[in-house]
Amino acid sequence: MAILRILQPGDEVSLEAFLLQHTDTSMFLRSNWRTAGLLDQNARFQGTYIAAYTDETIVAVAAHFWNGMIVVQAPVYLPEVVQTVVAQSGRAISGISGPAAQVEATKSILGLSNRPTQLDESEILFSLALRDLQIPEALASAKVQCRLPHPEELELLTQWCAAYSVETLGQRDTPSLTTASRSIIEARQAMAMHWVLVAEDTPVSYSAFNASLPDIVQIGGVWTPPALRGKGYAKSVVAGSLLDARSLLVKRAILFTGDNNQAAQAVYQGIGFLPTGEKYGLVLFEETQA
Repeated sequence: MAILRILQPGDEVSLEAFLLQHTDTSMFLRSNWRTAGLLDQNARFQGTYIAAYTDETIVAVAAHFWNGMIVVQAPVYLPEVVQTVVAQSGRAISGISGPAAQVEATKSILGLSNRPTQLDESEILFSLALRDLQIPEALASAKVQCRLPHPEELELLTQWCAAYSVETLGQRDTPSLTTASRSIIEARQAMAMHWVLVAEDTPVSYSAFNASLPDIVQIGGVWTPPALRGKGYAKSVVAGSLLDARSLLVKRAILFTGDNNQAAQAVYQGIGFLPTGEKYGLVLFEETQA
């Protein structure tokens, strides 16, 4: 039988040792605890973490984060860690992410299989060793430049972030979405975790890291306004962000995208990303439910 524990400060080494066995599907868990620690005071990136131990070794983890997302990495004891983390956190559930099969099982375990979703996908996981990054000609020749956004660009990027959420994540265009998008952009700016591509000093495309570690980064939130698509801007902004990461000695990048999103897959494969063979599950529910 496994022993279940709430993780606390001091448990970081054992948690990291477990998550490193499942690197490509544990980015949110690894990045969030490194950014915000293991105490849960409801601040951004914080969450309640429940681990299952056998012989003093972690063999499964589920976390319920500040934003309502449940993130799982539980090849064993999935029902136990999921049910316990929801009971302990007391939070509403806004979504689930993790290895695709575990996400699907978690919906069933929590009785949420029939709850309406904004997004429910088993996405393709892609990986790239940054030494193999293929740099688009426009970026290499400085026809376009990739950089940290300027403060005066943040309001535009808030609008882009909201548009991305509507188009890609199925969210509704509401004042609360704009407020949430502004918070996301401000947090990324403070952490230098997003980039804008400019052509003739005009922003034309955007990319961000939604999880970042010393050795590996995870790309998310890539968006180009519809009128500017088909010009190679997305390739350049993602490649530019990865050149910055490579300069900081990051070795690898990963991302996930939908089976049906051929345009995004072409962008990523065009700069060297290859499918890993794993699937990443992402569920976003229509409305928060206690």
